[in-house]
Amino acid sequence: MSEMRVDISELKSEGSDLIKELAEFLEEKTKAEVETATDEIVVKGEGKNVSRSYLRVLLRKFLHKQELKEYFRVIGGKENTLVIKERKISEEE
Repeated sequence: MSEMRVDISELKSEGSDLIKELAEFLEEKTKAEVETATDEIVVKGEGKNVSRSYLRVLLRKFLHKQELKEYFRVIGGKENTLVIKERKISEEE
């Protein structure tokens, strides 16, 4: 059984309802066990459903669906970890 972690420490600023929706979305799409901790979501499952690349695609889809793609991005962290990071937005005058 493989385990992937998603660091959501910066996404928490958007509210706890969004985190619950993300956990439900990942559980529905991967058919894997999803646990929510303080600053991370842990996806436990087998096979391709919890591969790093597939999880990255799902996180991007979720951000796009929630219209947050302009403000957040998904980057790789340590081994078996993905990070949802806030984009640095340059203010245009």
